[in-house]
Amino acid sequence: MPRLCKTTALSVFAALIATPALPTQQQQPQIVIVSFDGAHDNALWAKSREIGERTGATFTYFLSCTFLMTRSQRWSYRAPDNKSGRSNVGFADSPAEVRARLGHIWSARNEGHEIASHACGHFDGGEWSENDWKVELAAFSSTLENAWANADAKGEEPEGWRQFVRTDINGFRAPYLSTSSGLTPALKSAGYTYDASGISRGPKAPRRGKGLSAFDLPLIPEGPQNRRIIAMDYNMFVRHSAGVEDASNSQYYEERAYSAFRTAFDREYDGSRQPFQIGLHFVEMNGGAYWRATERLLSDVCGREDVACVSYEMALDMLDKAKKGGGA
Repeated sequence: MPRLCKTTALSVFAALIATPALPTQQQQPQIVIVSFDGAHDNALWAKSREIGERTGATFTYFLSCTFLMTRSQRWSYRAPDNKSGRSNVGFADSPAEVRARLGHIWSARNEGHEIASHACGHFDGGEWSENDWKVELAAFSSTLENAWANADAKGEEPEGWRQFVRTDINGFRAPYLSTSSGLTPALKSAGYTYDASGISRGPKAPRRGKGLSAFDLPLIPEGPQNRRIIAMDYNMFVRHSAGVEDASNSQYYEERAYSAFRTAFDREYDGSRQPFQIGLHFVEMNGGAYWRATERLLSDVCGREDVACVSYEMALDMLDKAKKGGGA
């Protein structure tokens, strides 16, 4: 189905839940959320946006902020418990690369996709204090806000960029999905509205807390023995090929992933219609098997009138509207 802007999508959703003649299952569209961690490779920015255009899906991009710094600028960043200039995922190669990435970020935002935070240097914050998390979150915001100037492109900074950074970055996912007790208060203090770092046994509705909602990536049955696995490309990559690239068996891995994704989707679509989430990275593991499996699912289901392939932020809005309207 054509991609809908946030306002239009919510209007369609309101119309669905307001129709008393529809059975309960039809009153609540099946929500599908696809997200990307890292959001660095410019070729994959272009590819993911093209997938969104073809399928009508809107995505959430969890951005790591060191990809907006060149190596010569790395000394400005210091993660908690680390030396200055360190990053587990590296830095941009040049200001030109950063400028291209910023262009994708702004274009994606204007196309209805969501930009969210994956912190900066992809460090394990499992033992970080609240203040440690505040330092990391502040580094993310400062880096993103000043990214155009730092890429020698101050004059190219779009009007509204800084307001976008200050008000529209509302979601977070912790690197390695590793959190500590200090994360939630730090996120609340920084104005975030949701954290997508959790894991649950199967698709679940977001957990609502005072000032912060929490999404859990689902464990879904996969493979010949239907053993549960997080619905994320990296986890399948490790299971399928022990974390070693094996492009020669890419089609086989794609079929396994697609079967797992489709079965999990069908179970929700035909059942309680909990939001179904898939997590991807900006790396095409095992020859792109998991990206292709995800694109196939989106192509198959996003055109249905009772399916909404949306970002985390839009999913929260839709669920809130449904709750107020008595549809959930």
